Amino acid sequence: MKIGLYFGTFNPIHVGHLIIANHMAEHADLDQVWMVVTPHNPLKKKSTLLADHHRLEMVFLATEDFPKIKPSDIEFKLSQPNYTVNTLVHLEEKFPEHSFSLIMGEDNLRSFHKWKNYEAILAHHDIYVYPRIATTADPSENSIFKNHPKIHMIDAPVVEISSTSIRENIKKGKNVLPLLPSKVWEYIDHNNFYKK
Repeated sequence: MKIGLYFGTFNPIHVGHLIIANHMAEHADLDQVWMVVTPHNPLKKKSTLLADHHRLEMVFLATEDFPKIKPSDIEFKLSQPNYTVNTLVHLEEKFPEHSFSLIMGEDNLRSFHKWKNYEAILAHHDIYVYPRIATTADPSENSIFKNHPKIHMIDAPVVEISSTSIRENIKKGKNVLPLLPSKVWEYIDHNNFYKK
């Protein structure tokens, strides 16, 4: 089975994440998309994250009606901080019957050459890239990957919703209902998350 791995802190998961995951599951040559909840992204302050099990529960609630999209806690068991190359090795050992690909935004592709052991990742795994609104970054930065046979540009919808702005708006008492799956909003509201 061909699995696309969509990594994120999902703090919280929102409809933008689901739009991308579902598009990849339905339109790329992937059998499933696993939403890998990252316990601690080396580039993010851990103090801003909800506890791992709460973020995993929100991903579970958001994806239970999507048979091709699965929550994954695979990184919870690995040493911190997590590096994608280590996660991929672990997954290949645990699930030898699957092949694993990465799903990332165009913005991440621009900095992919800075990832730990990125050459090894690219040698063994396909990468499915979804578009982001163009930034002022130099477009030549990702030219080393432009025609790479392992990199597939997917014409997915451009979705610019940020978990950060959702958290900020919840704190301000604004209505964020259109941005979250209803079960996720109920979970956040019930637990009083992001309110202070």
